[in-house]
Amino acid sequence: MAREMTESNLHSAFAGESQAHMRYLIFAERAEKAGFPNVARLFTAIAFAEKVHASNHYSVTSSKGDFLTVSAAGFGSKKVSEDLEIAIKGETFEVNEMYPAYLAVAKLQDHKDAVRSFTWALEAEKTHAEFFKKAKQAVDKGSDVTLRTMQVCSVCGYTVEGDAPDKCPMCGAPKNAFKSF
Repeated sequence: MAREMTESNLHSAFAGESQAHMRYLIFAERAEKAGFPNVARLFTAIAFAEKVHASNHYSVTSSKGDFLTVSAAGFGSKKVSEDLEIAIKGETFEVNEMYPAYLAVAKLQDHKDAVRSFTWALEAEKTHAEFFKKAKQAVDKGSDVTLRTMQVCSVCGYTVEGDAPDKCPMCGAPKNAFKSF
């Protein structure tokens, strides 16, 4: 069994990614209704990546039972631009604060599966923040974001615009492991 701090971080990461998954699906519906179908597609694609991250965190935890989790969630938005700002802040927090700290603890406690799960999420979140920034710039100018097909690796959550790579650069999964949006 993993040490308590790594387990707690896995629980909180699971909670945060699960909330992001649902929040992005809600934001996708709002973007679609507001006339931003590409922003909606972006939120849907990244919601899938967040589900992959949550599933990975859940699968490597070894504890059983109910646990109090700590996670941040943006509330109160009513407009697509605000939704994107919440998404940017959330992804940036994960990249700059949460995952580096969780990774350091998992490495210190020699939990290789947690290190892998946190690393995959961290690297994907970096691209998510950039995609959301691009979308917010377009929405703030009154237009939909221009996006090619979004590809998400169903193993690690790696997210790319355009064609799926022959092999995921993060986890090595084959091209057919990518889901297109």
